[in-house]
Amino acid sequence: MLHPSAQVGQYRLYLQDTHTAFYKGDHTIHLSSCSYLHNYSYNPSDVIFSGKFSKLIRESPIYTADDVDSLKLYLSGKLERGKGTDVLKKIEASKYRPSKKLMDQVSNVIKHKPEYILLDEQLIAYDKVIACAKKGFQDKNKTVIIIKGGPGTGKSVVAINLMADLLNEGFNAQYATGSKTFTETLRKVIGSRGAVQFNYFNGYGQAENNAVDVLICDEAHRIRETSANRFTPRHLRTKRPQIEELIKVAKVIVFFIDDDQIVRPNEIGSVAYIKEFASKDHCNIFEYELDVQFRCNGSEAFINWIDNTLGIKRTANVIWDLHEEFDFRVFDSPQSLHEAIKAKNKEKSNSARLVTGYCWPWSKPRPDGSLVEDVVIGDFKMPWEKKDKFWEWAHEDSGMNQMGTVYTAQGFEFDYIGVIIGPDLSYNLDKTEWEGHPECSHDTTVRRSRDRFLEMVKNAYRVLLSRGMKGCYVYFVDKDTERFVKSRIEGAIST
Repeated sequence: MLHPSAQVGQYRLYLQDTHTAFYKGDHTIHLSSCSYLHNYSYNPSDVIFSGKFSKLIRESPIYTADDVDSLKLYLSGKLERGKGTDVLKKIEASKYRPSKKLMDQVSNVIKHKPEYILLDEQLIAYDKVIACAKKGFQDKNKTVIIIKGGPGTGKSVVAINLMADLLNEGFNAQYATGSKTFTETLRKVIGSRGAVQFNYFNGYGQAENNAVDVLICDEAHRIRETSANRFTPRHLRTKRPQIEELIKVAKVIVFFIDDDQIVRPNEIGSVAYIKEFASKDHCNIFEYELDVQFRCNGSEAFINWIDNTLGIKRTANVIWDLHEEFDFRVFDSPQSLHEAIKAKNKEKSNSARLVTGYCWPWSKPRPDGSLVEDVVIGDFKMPWEKKDKFWEWAHEDSGMNQMGTVYTAQGFEFDYIGVIIGPDLSYNLDKTEWEGHPECSHDTTVRRSRDRFLEMVKNAYRVLLSRGMKGCYVYFVDKDTERFVKSRIEGAIST
């Protein structure tokens, strides 16, 4: 929990960074902050008044229930000489637009990451977005740019570079996804001050038209029918399509998408769907495809082999050659798989993770904070990632001893990924076909998808199997499925 002075200080910084009344022009409005703990009596020995917080308290004073007179003096000193009506009018007339200072900060954080380097076709798509952004102010029509690409083609790398450079050039660029895990991780990397530029797809329902210069929509296959959910207040619920809200909010909208990564039936984003709504809105539409592999040690063959083996699409890579540089292995127990992934993670922190299908219950932490070992396969037991803080799984050290799902892994890359193919998907050797088993799934939304269950679960495992940049290690709960997959591996052996 944040210290009261830190919390109100963040609100002050947010206004200073994002609303023109507080940073633009010759007579900007000065902001101060304080906190009034109306139901708390002063206790000098309380930790919130300890010396380590003295600087925070000087910047944002704390007033308690017995400090009413002091609070009145503080407010009078800040407010009595101001022209209240004029100040209010100026605030009402101000616009939401990130300050150059904030945009520089976010840009610098991103650009200090040396791994974000563009190559080949990524640069072509990048250059088009930059050109459209510069032209956007003169063009009466909006521009929609669709950038397609499978796992490992660098969609998020292009998106992050665009975010940094657009902000650096003074554009109000925002980065939106449908993933809490991915968005919260980005916010943590950027820091709380710059987090306002990273949003969710369902965060634009009340936004004004063209409030943003460039909206970067990563993982656009996760777009939903509407932004309303069970937590949306009744008066804010509408049936307006979420895609319309995303197109409305910006002059230039960039969608990064992979149609084969849809893993829930209520995720309806697709290239055709985006183009349909963009055409209705008379947008200029541009389409690009990234097909060069920058993951899996450059092995496009591995992704193609996954697609072929799972029956998602036919490719030329029917047989996997173990002599490829990409490290793919089949393990004969979940324990040996876990040990191998732990060994890889020791080589470089947070470079390896273990994931599986949502085939076991997901319990809340115990009262003492410890996690329940829900994933049970024979003698193997492991907890899921923290239910209350699942977005930490990908970047916290504790994630190594927690099982991840497609919802926490999607959008991330690791050097090595360990995948347990659970009982929700199997290969029937007699019928020579894949079968989905909704009775083995604890994902209620996917389980209810009926005819689409097999498609959803295959897509989910495709996502999981393609998270590794250097290697993918697999254990199969169903041994017939293991035999089928091994039949498509040249010289396959178990480890």
